[in-house]
Amino acid sequence: MTTPGLLAKYRPLLDLPAHTADISLHEGGTPLIPMPRLAAHLGGGFDLYVKFEGLNPTGSFKDRGMTAAISEAAGRGVRAVICASTGNTAASAAAYAARAGLKAIVLIPQGKVAVGKLAGAVAYGAQVVQVDGSFDDALGLVVQVSETRPIALVNSINPYRLEGQKTAAFEIIETLGKAPHRLCLPVGNAGNISANWLGFTQMHARAGTGLPRLLGVQAAGAAPLVLGHPVDRPETVATAIRIGRPARGEQALAAAEESGGRIVAASDDDILAMQTLLAAEGVWVEPASAAGLAGLKNEIAAGLDVQGETIVAVCTGHGLKDPDAITRRMPAPQVVAADLPALEGLLAGG
Repeated sequence: MTTPGLLAKYRPLLDLPAHTADISLHEGGTPLIPMPRLAAHLGGGFDLYVKFEGLNPTGSFKDRGMTAAISEAAGRGVRAVICASTGNTAASAAAYAARAGLKAIVLIPQGKVAVGKLAGAVAYGAQVVQVDGSFDDALGLVVQVSETRPIALVNSINPYRLEGQKTAAFEIIETLGKAPHRLCLPVGNAGNISANWLGFTQMHARAGTGLPRLLGVQAAGAAPLVLGHPVDRPETVATAIRIGRPARGEQALAAAEESGGRIVAASDDDILAMQTLLAAEGVWVEPASAAGLAGLKNEIAAGLDVQGETIVAVCTGHGLKDPDAITRRMPAPQVVAADLPALEGLLAGG
């Protein structure tokens, strides 16, 4: 049985204009996967779940916000949309624009987008433009263009993006029966941590479901919210969060503080190590998706008491988004002759 899209399921809970259409690829409904072995590796004594957003239609959490942003744009008669992207937004915008019959224009930082994400934007028919600069430069350009042309901006500056993305919080509550004690997630442009907090606070106000402490995690080489100032040349293997001037930065800091949580940074080595640990439990995520759990691991090692808690980590994108992050680190596969004795000899050797 096909599940409804997010707008069909949650429309009464979303602050969307009456003209909003319903452009859907049946996004949402992503699983909350128990991770008992990983919890034990981190010290045990708590329940750990991964909200695997990589199982959305274009492989990332961006589809939640994009169904809302594109639906609103299509409903008011816009014929083209534009965004700046480190990759996932580009693929999602391109897919939902294609679904709506709209033109999509995506600006990406030259040479800084993982091949799996760039391929998605191209496959869905977007006009892809590389900018000789950072994501922040690209975002500045699309903001200016959208102010002078009849083109809808669908970055997370668009408030309807957050309306769609907050549905992840609704789903977590539906599965657990209440909010978790703690929510860990990566922070790049800071829209997702802001959106999740909106969702949890909304449901708590309606039904007393509780509020999680937020642990937002940036990559150490792109951590403006931790450092307290913009980063002009952000660098990290976690390309999805390689952002030096988060558009929703102030909102994210406010959400973390209001929740009693915090925003921290994790090194690339910590992020890649956590990507490997997740894969060992059968969940392959792109590097940025492992940042939330990498930060949690560091916090527990530093003395954070999570005994008896239920913790949810949002893993934002599928590993196929950035296959090079794995292939460039793996050893060459062993080669054997095409006969059984050769294979038996290899297996006997361990």
